Amino acid sequence: MVTLDDIKANPIIDACIRKGNEFLGSMGFTEHSYRHINLVSSIAEEIISKLGYPKRDAELAAIAGYLHDIGNVISRNDHGISGANIAFPILLQMGMPPEEVCIVASAIANHEEQYGYPVNHIAAALILADKSDVHRSRVRNTDFATFDIHDRVNYAAEHSFVYVNEENRTITMELSIDISITPVMEYFEIFLERMMLCRRAANHLGCNFELVINGAKLL
Repeated sequence: MVTLDDIKANPIIDACIRKGNEFLGSMGFTEHSYRHINLVSSIAEEIISKLGYPKRDAELAAIAGYLHDIGNVISRNDHGISGANIAFPILLQMGMPPEEVCIVASAIANHEEQYGYPVNHIAAALILADKSDVHRSRVRNTDFATFDIHDRVNYAAEHSFVYVNEENRTITMELSIDISITPVMEYFEIFLERMMLCRRAANHLGCNFELVINGAKLL
């Protein structure tokens, strides 16, 4: 049985993660390295665990979370699809059963708002985990004067967290945003599609999605 530790120890996967993050940095994108993928992996695993799915499903969610941005080594464009194509043969070669490979690959391929969809519970958990990581630590641009809207929104985010209430079947994304850096409206300007995808993902898991920013429930 392929574990998350096996995935982390794979040198091909590790090279793709490191170089993909490096390539994105050269284009001015936010951090997509170990901090981000480990956090997404952990959140996806927790969502599946708290909603009562089997332990192996939780580990598959963790694996999908760790691998979800591997396609950045090819291109930022359609990186979910290219990432699934990279991961598929690697996971098979590592000995993961084909049905599990299909689940993980489909989750990776469907995590982006431009074309993604919660095609299964692993994909739904990955979407929610990935889209929740908005935080100033991801901003690599050190010149505040040259921040674009993505830099401002991420830098303004001081806290982000996902709460799963298994009894009420709600998944809540809670953010604290410094409005002296960016107004809340700018968050919606660039992330509205993401929030709609998160709502579909929560619904797929039989939950309602809530967005709370600075203590105010907005969705």
